[in-house]
Amino acid sequence: MTKQVQQLDRVIIRFAGDSGDGMQLTGDRFTQETAAFGNDLSTLPNFPAEIRAPAGTLPGVSSFQLHFADHDILTPGDAPDVLVAMNPAALKANLPDLPRGRDLIVNTDEFTKRNLTKVGYEVSPFEDGSLAEFRVHAIPLTSMTVKALDEFEITRKEAERAKNMFALGLLSWLYDRPSDGTRKFLEAKFADKPEIMKANIAAFQAGWNYGETTESFSVRYEVKPATLAPGTYRNITGNAALAYGLIAASQLSGLPLFLGSYPITPASDILHELSKHKRFGVRTFQAEDEIAGVGAALGAAFGGSLAVTTTSGPGMILKAETVGLAVSVELPLIVCDIQRAGPSTGMPTKTEQADLLLAMFGRNGESPVPIVASATPSDCFAVAIEAARIAVKYRTPVIILSDGYLANGSEPWRLPDVTGLPDLASEFSFATPNGWRESGDTEFQPFRRDPATLARPWAVPGTPGLEHRIGGIEKADVTGTISYDADNHDAMVRLRQAKVDGIAADIPLIAPDDPDGNARVLVLGWGSTFGSIGAAIRQVRHNGGSVAQAHLRHLNPFPSNLGDVLRRYDKVLVPEINLGQLALLLRGRYLIDVISYNRVRGLPFQAAELTSVIQDVIDHV
Repeated sequence: MTKQVQQLDRVIIRFAGDSGDGMQLTGDRFTQETAAFGNDLSTLPNFPAEIRAPAGTLPGVSSFQLHFADHDILTPGDAPDVLVAMNPAALKANLPDLPRGRDLIVNTDEFTKRNLTKVGYEVSPFEDGSLAEFRVHAIPLTSMTVKALDEFEITRKEAERAKNMFALGLLSWLYDRPSDGTRKFLEAKFADKPEIMKANIAAFQAGWNYGETTESFSVRYEVKPATLAPGTYRNITGNAALAYGLIAASQLSGLPLFLGSYPITPASDILHELSKHKRFGVRTFQAEDEIAGVGAALGAAFGGSLAVTTTSGPGMILKAETVGLAVSVELPLIVCDIQRAGPSTGMPTKTEQADLLLAMFGRNGESPVPIVASATPSDCFAVAIEAARIAVKYRTPVIILSDGYLANGSEPWRLPDVTGLPDLASEFSFATPNGWRESGDTEFQPFRRDPATLARPWAVPGTPGLEHRIGGIEKADVTGTISYDADNHDAMVRLRQAKVDGIAADIPLIAPDDPDGNARVLVLGWGSTFGSIGAAIRQVRHNGGSVAQAHLRHLNPFPSNLGDVLRRYDKVLVPEINLGQLALLLRGRYLIDVISYNRVRGLPFQAAELTSVIQDVIDHV
C-alpha cells in the first residue's frame, strides 16, 4: 500500500506503560536510531523509584519522551504529539498532557475490566467518549505480537514481553527511522539466547509491517536531519558525559583516576560507566556506604590520584564531614552531586536543583568549596574537566552539581578535538624532596603557599623529606603543626576563603546574550534550567519581546563581573527548580532584589510556562 509522506520539522513522542513494559529501552532505541539519522534531539526519561512498582497502577507508570527535529532544539518538549499508551494506567497518567487532535496509540489488549478498575476507570475510555478529541489508533499490540511469534519456541509470557519491540517497529516505520542499529542491539543483547533474539527481531519487523499494511495509518512522516556544526557526533547522557569528562581529566593531568562511591539514584551510572575503563588507569571502589566512599576518595587524593566521589542529596549529608576534612587539609577532591527531589529519600527518580545551599554551606565551620554546575547533558563533560582543573590547581575539594534530568536525559554531543582540551598537567606539580630547599627553609613546610593561587604543596606520602601531619585538627600556617592559637585559626580560615575567592580571577566573565543591547530584563539561570530558559527566550524574542539571558556555570565563586551585569538591568528574573536558592545568594551578595520564579514538581520547567512568566516581567518593567 502506498502511503502519503508528510514532512515535519519536529516531533515529540512519549512512550508510556507499566514499569515492566520496557518503555525506557524502547525510548532509548528510538533515540539511538534518531541520533544516527542526524536529527537534533532531547529526551526525558521518567520512571518510578521502585524496582518493580505494582503492575498496572498509576505509581508504576514509566514513560520516555523524545523531542527530535530538523533544527536546533533545547528541551524534550512541553507536550507530546504522539502518546503510546501500553495500558490503562499509562493512558490515565499521561492523557492530560496530550493536546487535542494529536495521535494516541493504545494497546487495547490491556484494557480489561480488572486493569480498568485498578486505575479508577468505571467505563472504558473507548466507550465513554473521553477520547473523541484525539486521533485514536486502537491496536491489540499484545495479541498481535504473540501471533507474530507463533513459530518461535518461546513461552507466551516471553512472547508478550516483546510487545515493546512491536511498538518500536511501528513507530520506526511511522517516522522513517533506521532499523539496523536496533537489530544489531538485539543480536548483541540476546546473543546467548538466540530464540529470544530472533523473536524480538521478528516482533520489531511485525510492527514495521503492520504500519506499512494497515489502513489505520494513511500517512507516514519524515523529519529531515538537522544542520549541525561539522564533526563527529554521538548521543550521550549526562552521567556518561560526566564519566568521560573525568577520564579525560585524568589523561590531561597525568593522574590516575580513583572513584570511591556508594550506589545511589540518579548517580549510580557514573560508577557503572567508570568501572568499564580500567584500561585508562581508572580504579573504581564500590564502598559499603557513603562515608567510606568519600573517605577512600580523600585517601586517594592524599596519595596523588585524581580523586572523585559521586552521590546525590542524601549522600551529600553523609559526606559532609569528610568534605570538610578535605577543606582543612587542602587536598583536591571532586564531589559529584547528581541532585534529586528531596528532602530525605524524597522522589529518587525525579529531578530538582535544591542542593545549592547544601553545597555552599552544608559543612561545619567556615569551609568554602568551589561549585560548578552543568547546563546540558553534554556539558557535563566540560564541567568535569573544569572541576578537575580547579581542584588540582588550587588544592581544594570542588563540588559538581548535576541533576536527574541531565543525568538520564540525552542529546547529540560533538566529540571534542582533544588538542583543544586544557593541559591540566601544567596546572600543578607535586612537591619534590629538594624543591622546598629553594625557599631557604631548613625543613619541609607543608602549608607554605603558592603566592599566585594560595595552594599548599601537594606532597605524596612516602616521599623522603616530605613527612608532614595530616588530619582535621587546625594546622599552623606554613609549618602545618597542630595549633590551637586563636590568631592562627583566624588567619587559616581567611586564607582558605581567600583561596576560593581568588578563583574568580581564573574563570570567564559572564557575558549576557543580549542581541539588541537594550533589553531591560535579564533572565539568569544555572544548571539544567538552561534548555527551558533558552527555549522560552527564543519564543519571547520571536513574539517581538526584548530580553537578555545569562547562565552561570561557576556558582562559587561567582564570576567577578556578575554584580555589574545584574545592575545593568531593570529587572532580573531567576527561574529555579527549588524555592529560590540562587536568588537568596544574589540578594545577599549584591543587594539586588531579583525576581524569583520557582517550581518543585520533580520535572523540568516547560518552555511555554517560562515564556509567559518572562513576558509578564517585561510588560511590568
